[in-house]
Amino acid sequence: MSDEPAKIILGDTAISAFEGTSGRRRLGRGKNSGPPLTHCENCGAKLQGYWCAQCGQPAIEYRRSFRYVVADLLNEFLNWDSRFFTTIALLIVKPWRLTNEFLAGKRVRYVNPLRLYLLASILFFFAVNYGAKGIRIDATKFPEEKRAEVAAAIADKRDEIEKELSKENLTPEQRQQLQKTLDYLTRPSATTTPAAEATESSTPSAGASATAKPGQQTYGPVGDRPFVVFDDGKSTTPFERWIEGRAKEKMGEHGTKMGLFIATLFSNLPYMMLCCIPLFALVLKLLYIRRHLFYIDHLIYALHIHSFFYAAVMLIVLATIGLTRFAPGALAGWLIALLWIAFLTQIFLSIRFVYRQGWFWTIFKFLFGGFVYLMVLVLALAITFFATLVLP
Repeated sequence: MSDEPAKIILGDTAISAFEGTSGRRRLGRGKNSGPPLTHCENCGAKLQGYWCAQCGQPAIEYRRSFRYVVADLLNEFLNWDSRFFTTIALLIVKPWRLTNEFLAGKRVRYVNPLRLYLLASILFFFAVNYGAKGIRIDATKFPEEKRAEVAAAIADKRDEIEKELSKENLTPEQRQQLQKTLDYLTRPSATTTPAAEATESSTPSAGASATAKPGQQTYGPVGDRPFVVFDDGKSTTPFERWIEGRAKEKMGEHGTKMGLFIATLFSNLPYMMLCCIPLFALVLKLLYIRRHLFYIDHLIYALHIHSFFYAAVMLIVLATIGLTRFAPGALAGWLIALLWIAFLTQIFLSIRFVYRQGWFWTIFKFLFGGFVYLMVLVLALAITFFATLVLP
């Protein structure tokens, strides 16, 4: 019974892939199947089933073609039978019932928690990475089709903008720079030639040159400034210089590799979340320490609720895309808000019905535990960012 928690969480995916399943014919050294085993290879006792009644060894032939092992592994991991659809339906509708059923010993009808989490995590982060690839941020360019709209809006409200700026405590140089920014945004794009833009970007502004100190680096308009600037004079310790060198290598001298760095950071998020699940279970263990529950119970609930999070967020995003495209604006907004409220309500009710405490303590622990776990996620994200920065 010592390995029962591991079997509950991990299941027997890899083991059963290598060992085969009950009733599988013995596979010989060649490609064809041989006759089934009739006697135990360990003690020689006559087999009455899949397991030996004398020593407990299963009737397995390990020496078989690797393609059969791979096929069994895929079949065990992606076995989309009735158990999968039953688990997904219960996970979305009543995630607390899935945890309670599993902890009560009714496990044959449901997918193992870790297998369910891995599948939901793979789909979720694949969708996140796919969506992130469509985002393009270029701070040095302004969309030509939007420039006329912005220029018209600024020109229409220019008097009000200048009146508000006059109330601010700005230096004459700062006010002059803001005035030039307004002129730059509102001027027609056709009157600006590439040569003029190059000359303007290469010449520092009057305010910047007037206020710049000897040895201080100055920049042109905001749109022409580098995304990341490394000041070599600020690094004093060897560790700071090493970090700055790694940042230059990963992000580029002026942020030219920032997109690749962010993509690498996104690819590390699934590992970060997998490491955070035991920490979330530890938070639950501390919150409900007087309930005398085993840590494995909290871990199973943590896997289920994270799987629910991934699945629900994907469904809400898909529903949001459909509603914004086909439903009226006000109706779509209300429906999307109701979906997010239902999402948070499901998480709250799962804590209420899994741990069976009163409403007051459930609300308190829901808010306090959520805040603590948020801090854990922020710390984990900082560690992941640092690891992405310093690792090769």
